[in-house]
Amino acid sequence: MSDKPDFDTAAVHRYFSATCFNKTWEFIDNPHRSPDEELAMLQTAMASLWHWSQREDATPQNLSVGNWQVSRVYCLLGQADNARRYAEVSLKLAEGHESFYAAFAYEALARAEMVAGNKAKMQEYLEKAFTLAEKVEDEEDKQVLMGDLGSIK
Repeated sequence: MSDKPDFDTAAVHRYFSATCFNKTWEFIDNPHRSPDEELAMLQTAMASLWHWSQREDATPQNLSVGNWQVSRVYCLLGQADNARRYAEVSLKLAEGHESFYAAFAYEALARAEMVAGNKAKMQEYLEKAFTLAEKVEDEEDKQVLMGDLGSIK
């Protein structure tokens, strides 16, 4: 038996990175998730990120977004430490790239601190995110970012 599968692994990674990412958003957008759906939300976010990490065409921005989504899921699950961990990876991958990605990484850090109850650190990250958001040129991207930033209290 060969170690090489009889299917196109690159196509599998392309399919599952995107499909799991989108499925995670379905769970995120559902405010009435059951415990089983919360577990599935985490599993699909992690699966998406893993499949992205296996793609030869993955950019630091793709991986930053994947880590950002995992951080968001952990925030929704009330797990600030895990949310912070993935937000920090998101920021590291975003540094030196478009302001949009770094701003969202700071949004994730702010949200993790909100979940942790650390208002001072949350505010610090929010300020960094808003500063970067002002540099985002695409108006639609800026609106999405500002909407997410405005949801952090």
